[in-house]
Amino acid sequence: MSDKNLPVISSSIDGFSKYLQEINNIPSLTKEEEFLLAKNYLEHNDLNAAHRLVLSHLKLVAKIAIRYRNYGLPITELVSEGNIGLMQAVKKYDPELGFRLSTYAMWWIKAAIQEYVLKSWSLVKIGTTSAQKKLFFSLGKIKNRIINSQSRPVNYQDYQQMADELGLEIKEVMEMDQRLSGPDISLNSSAGRDNESTELLEFVPESKPNQEVILLHKQDLQNKKSVLAEAMKVLNDRELKIFNARRLSDYPETLDSLSLEYNISKERVRQIENKAFEKLQSYVLSRISSDGQVKAAI
Repeated sequence: MSDKNLPVISSSIDGFSKYLQEINNIPSLTKEEEFLLAKNYLEHNDLNAAHRLVLSHLKLVAKIAIRYRNYGLPITELVSEGNIGLMQAVKKYDPELGFRLSTYAMWWIKAAIQEYVLKSWSLVKIGTTSAQKKLFFSLGKIKNRIINSQSRPVNYQDYQQMADELGLEIKEVMEMDQRLSGPDISLNSSAGRDNESTELLEFVPESKPNQEVILLHKQDLQNKKSVLAEAMKVLNDRELKIFNARRLSDYPETLDSLSLEYNISKERVRQIENKAFEKLQSYVLSRISSDGQVKAAI
């Protein structure tokens, strides 16, 4: 799905205001309109329908992006990342599930924006666990709530409470607070007065895998490809063709086109596709060893 026809976001303040005015003029879709458009895209790959779904939800992206404006990043970039998340949501949205696209899309939009903030906020990785990410985005709000309700600065007991709620160590909460309260430090800075020739960069642990790890990864990848090729042999001719057309093609065929080709209903096509996937999954799982590695095909 392309974003070439989306309203242009200018980096200037006036430009962003004009963008907001432009997207506010885009009419919202009724529940029935949204359902029909989503069905057309899901079953017929109707790109015009997908485009209308995206356009009608740009206001939602802007609303969510504005909540993250205090992280020092350009609001236009936050909106752009959120729009990418929205397009991913439209691609995966199934209207038959019974809820509106906005309910489904907001999680994709937030995830896209949060990943961008985490990658952009500092050169040094902040954290990868869900609890650490939640701490990063919630710490300021929690501190302000304590300060406003207690009329005092945050103390050690507050840190302990926050750590308990998030399932983290108090040390992690305090370290995050220190990082968010101070400026980023250049990795090319001197490590100390007594050794000015040593830079902080030298203390960052090497993250690249060694050659042994690379070789093991390549071997595991080859095993997976070999097992997948073997797994394909458990499918009959019709299952194989439908699975390839629906799951492995760069341009997946619609249920309509396959139902016409095989003279069966769309629901029957879906059943054959799911059955083929279950066969492949069962075969691949049978080849996974106790340590999680895929055993080479014999």
